[in-house]
Amino acid sequence: MKFWLTLVTLAFLACVPQVQADVRTLNWNELKPSDWKAPPVRDPMFYEQNPEAQIQQSLDAPVVPELDGLRIKLPGYVVQLEGDDRRVTEFLLVPYFGACIHVPPPPPNQIVHVTFPEGVPYPVTYDAVWVTGTIKVEHKDSDLALVGYQLEATAVEPYF
Repeated sequence: MKFWLTLVTLAFLACVPQVQADVRTLNWNELKPSDWKAPPVRDPMFYEQNPEAQIQQSLDAPVVPELDGLRIKLPGYVVQLEGDDRRVTEFLLVPYFGACIHVPPPPPNQIVHVTFPEGVPYPVTYDAVWVTGTIKVEHKDSDLALVGYQLEATAVEPYF
């Protein structure tokens, strides 16, 4: 009996899709070469007093070509670009709260342009999120910033 139970369990597990097995969890440092240093972020008050410092720095920031085509999971904050009155379908994912809005945008290698046709409910976008999908190493100029990566999301979930 134990043999048959083991056999049935193994057969079942073989049929279950391994969705998470091929997803690589990244942190923001992995989106830039290890020998490249991002410019420092200052207090928002500094940028209010120095409007000329509010422009995006390091437009030539290097990306990591080896990430192209990988299924990834990355935490970050949503900067809304497109959607309707209930959901956000296109956004920039940034590493810290207020990026692109209250302080200059991060360098392009620290911004991911995300499309998510299913849409993220607005309440989810007010806090940190996990975004899962396939990343492309591709620059794009948005209204807010030059972006170094594109991602078509398959899931957007609250971080906490």
